[in-house]
Amino acid sequence: MYPTLARNFLCGLGFAMAALGAHAQAFPSKPVTIVAPFAAGGSADGIARIVARELGQVLGQPVVVDNKPGAGGATGLLLVAKANPDGYTIGMGATGAIVIGPHLPDAPPLNPEKQLQPLAKIADIPLVLVAGANSGYGNLQSLLTAAKTTEVPTGNSGQYTAHHLSAELLASTTKAMLPAVPYRGSAPAVNDVIGGQVPVAIVDLTSVAGHLKAGTAKALGVTSPNRSKLAPEIPSIAETVPGYSAPAWMGMFAPKGLPSDVSEKLAKGIQTVLEKPEVQAQILNLSAEPAYLGPKPFATFIDAESKRWSTVIATLPKQTQK
Repeated sequence: MYPTLARNFLCGLGFAMAALGAHAQAFPSKPVTIVAPFAAGGSADGIARIVARELGQVLGQPVVVDNKPGAGGATGLLLVAKANPDGYTIGMGATGAIVIGPHLPDAPPLNPEKQLQPLAKIADIPLVLVAGANSGYGNLQSLLTAAKTTEVPTGNSGQYTAHHLSAELLASTTKAMLPAVPYRGSAPAVNDVIGGQVPVAIVDLTSVAGHLKAGTAKALGVTSPNRSKLAPEIPSIAETVPGYSAPAWMGMFAPKGLPSDVSEKLAKGIQTVLEKPEVQAQILNLSAEPAYLGPKPFATFIDAESKRWSTVIATLPKQTQK
């Protein structure tokens, strides 16, 4: 009887282990979807597609991009938040939806801290403070000196965007008077800087690059703590204002509750992708800079960014866009 019991026990153990192995099938065993909360065709969408193509090769399964724009990026991320936390639905997120939107007066129903799990920071998006050729501001210090006693209207790409808040942070840090002039995007802000309707603006580097080369606009500084790889000749604002840092960025997120082994595999896969020289070149061609951070350092980075922008937003008056 004892041998029979032993055989039955061993058989049962074997079946249990086989079932466990089937349940814990190696990730991924089917295609992965990246929800891109941006319109198709833009640079952010382009970065998502580069990462998807290369990540598919690393993981050994297709990785497809599903565009779900809306609500400043919150619409797509809400879909990610509601997905099964198994690694097969992940999403791109950027500065606005992750660390600015939750602190706004009419915030979308997205709580990144409770609903999303950071996987990896992917890229930084260079923003630059520019002045018109005839503004009289030859460098950042001349602007800040003037703005101590006289208001210098400062254009941006829209109320509560990273561009807007970067200028507000500069104003509060230096006690300069830089009243915001919101536009509907960087392009119209650049046009008014060139035309002299507004003396300075913080805009996407790519939107003003041609004017900088032509000399119709002058770059006073990038908002990131270090100089941009895309334009290393432009000083960082931090070189004049120590400690200033207002980077725009994007990263990858999963639904809250993703198992640690799956999170680690996705993060390592993204790291492998971003280490490829050809991928770095493609991202730079889209006016962004590869900037990998793994899950834990990315979460720490997000926490600091969220606290920074919460403080800035709390001090702002309501404004209207031009």
